[in-house]
Amino acid sequence: MRVSWRDAAALTVAELRVNTARAFLWTPVTFGLGAASYLDASREPSFWLLGGMTLVLAVVWWTLRQRNAAALLVAVASLAAGGAAGGLAAKVRSDRVAAPIMAGERVVRRVEGFVVDVVSPGAGGPRLLIAPAWVSGLPPEHTPRRIRVTIGETETPAPGQPIRLRAMLGPPPPPAAPGSYDFARDAWFDSIGGVGFMIGDWDVARLDPPPWRLRLSMAINAFRWSLAQRILARMGPESGGIGAAMVTGHEAWITEEQTEAMRASGLAHILSISGLHMAIVGGFVFGVVRLGVAAWPWLALRAPGKKIAAMAGLVAVLGYLVISGAPPPAERAAITASVAFLAILFDRRAITLHGLALAALLILALKPETAGEPGFQMSFAATAALVALAEAWPRPVKEISTPWWIRWPQAGIVWLAASVAASLVAGLATAPFAMQHFNRVAVWGLPANLAVAPLSSFVIMPFLAIGTLLEPFGLGAPFLAVAGWGIDGMVGIANGFADAHGAQRIVASAPPQVLVVAFLGLMILCLWKGRLRWIGAPMALAVALWPRPTPPDAWIAADGATAAVRSGDAAVLLRTDAKRFGAELWARRRGLEPATWSLYACDKRVCAPALGAPVRLSLAWSRKTPDAETLSGMCVASEVVVIRGAAPARIPPLCADTVLLAAEDFARGGAAELYRHPDGWRIVWAQPLRGDRPWSRLLTPDDTGGG
Repeated sequence: MRVSWRDAAALTVAELRVNTARAFLWTPVTFGLGAASYLDASREPSFWLLGGMTLVLAVVWWTLRQRNAAALLVAVASLAAGGAAGGLAAKVRSDRVAAPIMAGERVVRRVEGFVVDVVSPGAGGPRLLIAPAWVSGLPPEHTPRRIRVTIGETETPAPGQPIRLRAMLGPPPPPAAPGSYDFARDAWFDSIGGVGFMIGDWDVARLDPPPWRLRLSMAINAFRWSLAQRILARMGPESGGIGAAMVTGHEAWITEEQTEAMRASGLAHILSISGLHMAIVGGFVFGVVRLGVAAWPWLALRAPGKKIAAMAGLVAVLGYLVISGAPPPAERAAITASVAFLAILFDRRAITLHGLALAALLILALKPETAGEPGFQMSFAATAALVALAEAWPRPVKEISTPWWIRWPQAGIVWLAASVAASLVAGLATAPFAMQHFNRVAVWGLPANLAVAPLSSFVIMPFLAIGTLLEPFGLGAPFLAVAGWGIDGMVGIANGFADAHGAQRIVASAPPQVLVVAFLGLMILCLWKGRLRWIGAPMALAVALWPRPTPPDAWIAADGATAAVRSGDAAVLLRTDAKRFGAELWARRRGLEPATWSLYACDKRVCAPALGAPVRLSLAWSRKTPDAETLSGMCVASEVVVIRGAAPARIPPLCADTVLLAAEDFARGGAAELYRHPDGWRIVWAQPLRGDRPWSRLLTPDDTGGG
């Protein structure tokens, strides 16, 4: 049947009216976009400018609402005010967490302070978060609030321990490549002003008692660390490392092989405490308590079992948040779960898009910087997609007196269909962010998650929860053993899918604005009600379909210590033993496979191009400037010469036609990407793309009084 244009227009107007009434669902979207715009701005916005914009737009919204203006105008004004409020909230948060940042190159310093926590290990081993009481060479007013130190293979001190150590310390690292993720921004909002690695061993220090808030935080972290060690001892090193990570957030004992298998199979999200873990723990406690109330007739007739169960689930979620160390993903999941349980307590539907919007708004209001974090983007998109799926899922009429041999198979089919649909929808919702930020696509992620879902939901997390509760009384061993069997099964499934043909693919990142298009497309699909929602489908596929630009021909690290060049679809590393993390991060972001082919001859100080090198690039990674003879030889053999040290006072004549990059260039520009053009080389630097922000300013020792 053909529909006239008048009928189509009438249907569209009716659809717009329905969705105008749902404008609140879009408030966290605009608030988050406003916060993200602040984070990505090239210059630090003025507080008064953001505050004035927010006030003016709020007044406009209020005026339109009081005068009963068109609902569409009121909705637009509300969303605009929400965007401005997001930018203002991010500015206020940035100013509140402002703390000193160490300056200049990394140098050896002596440190005395308290171990706040044992954080996730890096490439060099376990890492400590330290609240320094004293750092050599820094006056108190320029001492960072927190520093993060890699300690290697030495014994790990427990949280709360006052320690003394020597460490090579410097400011948080800049982006590994132009336009890549800025880890220094995360450090800024965590008040981490220095990072580095320990030299030698640590000793116990004698320090004055810290403030009570720090003492409380360290006491909680000490309990978590002790609990993680007990879980490890009970479950053994193979499954205990993952079990401890899923309970306490400590990932110190997860092996590199386990981590890589989980990534390749699309199961890495299970290792970090997030919405899945909160949902399982909260739902498990809710179900057990509700069943217990129903099984006690006297109590069931006198008390609201559902509300008692919701209160128990809320307590479980908040307790799990404390035990997990409250990492950002767990905080977000706890707020979302708490809103759901509070909705039950106030006789509202627990799982709705309005509840999700409220939870997201609370998260963004408390920590607006999460708008720029991949974890929040993925969790919000996945949760919105799952809630939209739940609202659209058909609810069949329950039949009365159906035989069990019919009812049980039907329930199994419904559960299987719901599991497949949920995994597919969540995977599709998070795919644009996984491709853009992590450049990995787990080809077998859907079947791997379907295979692991029963283990994680009905074996691993419930038995870990019961075992953890009973472990302080020495009764957790049998439950932790069952959880260990489940973890062993999960790791076996992960290894199987990781070893399958074409388990994962590397995908180059699209231009940054493309992710915004994909995000808005996903939100239209999830939040819009009516036929126009399908406009969001092609937008949601933008990251997957957008043509990628030609990758750079070469990359140079932010300090000039190493480089990599493109050879076909591979990124050939000049130095395989230095800055490998940054080189591999750049390679994946450009859709290249890291390689270690022998295209460059390296000695103790210099790498020179061999015959067949795609880019004739020479690299001198010593901090000492090469002498004139060495530099001349490098220029003769190369079209690009990189020296980590300072540029010589007099450039040799043989270097006149060579692109020469030295320490001064990297101090100003950071990491670099080089593009070959017929008329020469085009260089893109990382620092100009970061802009002039509190976390990106290139300080000198004189700026902070350091030495």
